[in-house]
Amino acid sequence: MDLEIGGASAIVCASSKGLGFACAAELAREGASVVICGRHADTLEDARRQIAERGGAVTAVVADVTTDDGREALLAACPEPDILVNNAGGPPPGDFRDWRQAEWFDAVNGNMYSAIDMIRRCLDGMIERRFGRIVNITSVAVKMPVPNLGMSNGARTGLTGFVAGIAREPAQHNVTINNLLPGYIATDRMWAVVENAAGAGGHDPEAFKQAMFARIGAKRPGDPDEFGAACAFLCSRQAAYITAQNLLVDGGWTAW
Repeated sequence: MDLEIGGASAIVCASSKGLGFACAAELAREGASVVICGRHADTLEDARRQIAERGGAVTAVVADVTTDDGREALLAACPEPDILVNNAGGPPPGDFRDWRQAEWFDAVNGNMYSAIDMIRRCLDGMIERRFGRIVNITSVAVKMPVPNLGMSNGARTGLTGFVAGIAREPAQHNVTINNLLPGYIATDRMWAVVENAAGAGGHDPEAFKQAMFARIGAKRPGDPDEFGAACAFLCSRQAAYITAQNLLVDGGWTAW
């Protein structure tokens, strides 16, 4: 299927690796001109090279999307994005008893406020141009909270509630806002969370992984490319009638 986004401009936040990279690579493959970002120049350059080698049009910006300066740098590189994919590294797992105000503020800033601010900066321009696709990468945790990911549960659920309040009105202008909820997708972040959960429960890591994947309908973790393809479809012109939705990409794990 031609997603009809060839020539569209896209910003994909936190896209030097993991789910952000997968989304950026797929959008570039579909013909969008993609701006990627990350905090580390060497990792970011490697991501840029991989996308370019696949024939994609890509610009790399060293920027931390969780800061005002980082967001301004992204918009300087792409002042009028047609597509915005919000993403940021998740807060660490752990016991909520160990977290204080600083940790919570960092989590809310990174996984709630930063996305809201990017939407604020981009939405009106999309409405004026009569085309826009905004996809927020959140987590399966907003529907099925994960015990050792309390800060992620809280901050991402806050973003979900905010988006629910603003996503419907722009649809009349061909601007959609949706959330993608990954389950266990095979990224470095996923493996770290799984190993933390296994260790916290005193389980053998390999046995824990096998038991965990057995609870998933697909009996495996997801491939990042599968997640990127779901994101690209939500950014397509054909997806104009899908908005204010929370789409699970979890292989059938969540009973909801």
